[in-house]
Amino acid sequence: MDIKTAFAGTLESGDILVQISPATTEALNIDLESSVAYQFGDQIKKVITETLAQLGIDKADVKATDKGALDCTIKARVTAAAVRATGKDVWK
Repeated sequence: MDIKTAFAGTLESGDILVQISPATTEALNIDLESSVAYQFGDQIKKVITETLAQLGIDKADVKATDKGALDCTIKARVTAAAVRATGKDVWK
Protein backbone atom coordinates (compact mmCIF):
# COMPACT_ATOMS: atom_id res chain seq x y z
CA MET A 1 0.00 0.00 0.00
CA ASP A 2 1.36 3.40 -0.96
CA ILE A 3 1.69 5.74 1.98
CA LYS A 4 2.48 9.44 2.06
CA THR A 5 3.20 11.49 5.17
CA ALA A 6 0.06 12.56 7.01
CA PHE A 7 -0.91 13.94 10.42
CA ALA A 8 -3.95 13.86 12.69
CA GLY A 9 -4.57 15.22 16.15
CA THR A 10 -3.25 18.07 18.25
CA LEU A 11 -0.87 18.71 21.11
CA GLU A 12 -3.71 19.77 23.40
CA SER A 13 -4.21 18.03 26.74
CA GLY A 14 -6.16 14.79 26.34
CA ASP A 15 -5.20 14.39 22.68
CA ILE A 16 -2.46 12.76 20.63
CA LEU A 17 -0.65 13.95 17.49
CA VAL A 18 -0.04 11.07 15.09
CA GLN A 19 2.26 11.25 12.06
CA ILE A 20 2.36 8.37 9.60
CA SER A 21 5.17 8.26 7.03
CA PRO A 22 6.42 5.74 4.46
CA ALA A 23 8.38 2.94 6.11
CA THR A 24 12.15 3.14 6.27
CA THR A 25 12.24 -0.61 7.06
CA GLU A 26 10.01 -3.58 6.31
CA ALA A 27 8.13 -3.21 9.58
CA LEU A 28 5.89 -0.97 11.60
CA ASN A 29 8.05 1.42 13.64
CA ILE A 30 6.39 3.40 16.42
CA ASP A 31 8.19 6.32 18.05
CA LEU A 32 6.15 7.30 21.11
CA GLU A 33 6.67 10.46 23.11
CA SER A 34 4.48 10.61 26.20
CA SER A 35 4.79 11.78 29.78
CA VAL A 36 2.90 8.63 30.80
CA ALA A 37 4.84 6.21 28.61
CA TYR A 38 6.20 4.40 31.66
CA GLN A 39 2.63 3.56 32.72
CA PHE A 40 0.69 3.36 29.46
CA GLY A 41 3.29 3.19 26.67
CA ASP A 42 2.67 -0.48 25.89
CA GLN A 43 -1.10 0.07 25.72
CA ILE A 44 -0.73 3.13 23.48
CA LYS A 45 1.53 1.20 21.09
CA LYS A 46 -0.89 -1.75 21.14
CA VAL A 47 -3.82 0.48 20.13
CA ILE A 48 -1.76 2.06 17.34
CA THR A 49 -0.58 -1.33 16.05
CA GLU A 50 -4.03 -2.95 16.17
CA THR A 51 -5.71 0.02 14.50
CA LEU A 52 -3.21 0.07 11.65
CA ALA A 53 -3.48 -3.71 11.24
CA GLN A 54 -7.27 -3.41 10.90
CA LEU A 55 -6.66 -0.87 8.14
CA GLY A 56 -4.19 -3.16 6.34
CA ILE A 57 -1.07 -1.15 7.18
CA ASP A 58 1.86 -3.24 8.39
CA LYS A 59 4.77 -1.13 7.13
CA ALA A 60 5.05 2.51 8.17
CA ASP A 61 6.91 4.88 10.45
CA VAL A 62 4.63 6.30 13.12
CA LYS A 63 5.51 9.18 15.42
CA ALA A 64 3.03 9.70 18.21
CA THR A 65 3.14 12.58 20.68
CA ASP A 66 0.67 11.75 23.44
CA LYS A 67 -0.85 14.28 25.81
CA GLY A 68 -2.99 11.89 27.85
CA ALA A 69 -5.32 10.59 25.14
CA LEU A 70 -7.79 7.81 25.86
CA ASP A 71 -7.76 4.65 23.71
CA CYS A 72 -10.79 5.80 21.69
CA THR A 73 -9.03 9.07 20.86
CA ILE A 74 -5.84 7.26 19.89
CA LYS A 75 -7.78 4.96 17.57
CA ALA A 76 -9.62 7.90 15.98
CA ARG A 77 -6.42 9.87 15.39
CA VAL A 78 -4.56 6.87 13.96
CA THR A 79 -7.49 6.10 11.67
CA ALA A 80 -7.68 9.70 10.45
CA ALA A 81 -3.92 9.84 9.81
CA ALA A 82 -4.06 6.50 7.97
CA VAL A 83 -6.93 7.66 5.76
CA ARG A 84 -4.99 10.81 4.89
CA ALA A 85 -1.78 8.83 4.31
CA THR A 86 -3.33 6.22 2.03
CA GLY A 87 -6.25 8.04 0.44
CA LYS A 88 -8.40 5.03 1.35
CA ASP A 89 -11.65 6.22 2.93
CA VAL A 90 -12.70 3.72 5.59
CA TRP A 91 -15.90 5.59 6.47
CA LYS A 92 -17.79 4.88 3.23
